[in-house]
Amino acid sequence: MSAIEFVNAAGGFERLSRAHDGETFSGGVVGLGALGVITRVTLAIQPAYMMRQHVYENMPLAELTEHFDAIQASGYSVSLFWDWQGSRIDAVWIKSRLDAAQPFDAPARFHGATRAVKNLHPIAGLAAEHCTEQLGAVGPWHERLPHFRMGFMPSAGRELQSEYFVPRRNAIDAILAVETLKEEIGPHLLVSEIRAIAADDLWMSPACGQDSIAIHFTWKPDLDAVSRLMPRIERALAPYRARPHWGKLFTVAPVTLRSLYPKLPAFVALAKQYDPHGKFRNAFLNEHIFTT
Repeated sequence: MSAIEFVNAAGGFERLSRAHDGETFSGGVVGLGALGVITRVTLAIQPAYMMRQHVYENMPLAELTEHFDAIQASGYSVSLFWDWQGSRIDAVWIKSRLDAAQPFDAPARFHGATRAVKNLHPIAGLAAEHCTEQLGAVGPWHERLPHFRMGFMPSAGRELQSEYFVPRRNAIDAILAVETLKEEIGPHLLVSEIRAIAADDLWMSPACGQDSIAIHFTWKPDLDAVSRLMPRIERALAPYRARPHWGKLFTVAPVTLRSLYPKLPAFVALAKQYDPHGKFRNAFLNEHIFTT
């Protein structure tokens, strides 16, 4: 993103751009609704490119822990799908660009996993027709980077989600910490996805200032059960200062949450600049962001 436009609390139009507003732009992009109503965004784009994706099944957990960086570096985007049961990662989705310096050559075996011979859905038992083409079929980026095809049901359709960002340097320790809870997680989970996310400079982004690994949970739609599980997971990830996804479920205490964002005081000041009387605040913002 290179610019955003929004309506401030006084009804005026504001524009922030990376080129002209520097730090203020970095503070405003992940604004959590506190600065105003976004009316337009300007995206930074690059030339279109072609991709393909391959899926591998049943990667031994030991291979993941010993070769995590190499596995993540094998493609332009790599997702690990797992139900936390057993000692094998259920599926590794490797999305690669054809113009990469070293294109992925899709061997029959990859770190102990076997290349799939049919299209698969991340959630076992669901129809792969909802998913973008696999098996190395070449296609444009917008038909390969998403897991699910436009116009088809994404994921399970009816579900709950939570996700936590931890520094990439702590990836294996964090994954193994969650794995100790597998017996409690298993009955309520549809699937987990683990993926790498590059650092950014956006003040309130969970990836601000650090290359991260996101550990995502797609839960069965049982809010009571998920609400009981999240504190257990959050305690397991606490040593790694895990930042929850703002748009998904979490129970991290507000005082802890605020401690995870070094730029939060500057963000609060920025929000008060555009909304001095708190017109855009709500219960969530007051509890988690603003101390008064």
